[in-house]
Amino acid sequence: MSDSRKEIRICFIGESFVNGTGDPEFLGWTGRICRHAESKGYAITHYNLGVRAETSRYLKQRWRSEVSYRLPPESDGRVVFSFGVNDSGWAGKKQGIELSESIANARSILTEAKQIYPVLMVGPPPCGDVDQEKRNQIIANLSQEFALVCNELDVPYLDVFSSLLKSPTWLTEAKANDGAHPKADGYTEFAAIVQNWQGWLNWFTS
Repeated sequence: MSDSRKEIRICFIGESFVNGTGDPEFLGWTGRICRHAESKGYAITHYNLGVRAETSRYLKQRWRSEVSYRLPPESDGRVVFSFGVNDSGWAGKKQGIELSESIANARSILTEAKQIYPVLMVGPPPCGDVDQEKRNQIIANLSQEFALVCNELDVPYLDVFSSLLKSPTWLTEAKANDGAHPKADGYTEFAAIVQNWQGWLNWFTS
């Protein structure tokens, strides 16, 4: 029997929160939203291209070669970007990344990507580490700036920071785990925000 479901290949590219670091089920939010889409009658190929401790500087260098290798022109390929937390932390400081570079990198990546693929961007989530308050102020600012860039480029953008900052589950699990990454319940909550977002839902309408 042939499979009549619509085939879609999706690359998720970003840092450890895309990777799903900390999730004992090894799904993160990306695996969960693809599982949900599959249950709705789509044949999803899910490529998780999350790299721990990566900043936007290095993501900018690698994204196209990794994505183009997995999304040949004949496929129905799409790309979801989500990054920024590492720009705000020790990795960003070590590399001398300022807010202006993060914004410029996001603009460069998205400008190029949207010319080739359908693109979405999911904003950076809050952290529960020792410098939580100071770092989350930086992440909140980054999220707002990314939203402006996406609006300028007509790329759908989802602010998850605001919702997850109010969530007792996300921050409680992050603090109890490694200070930054939640476990299964936190990623389940993240996934629920994305899979109910109109930007994502628009990819799955006939």
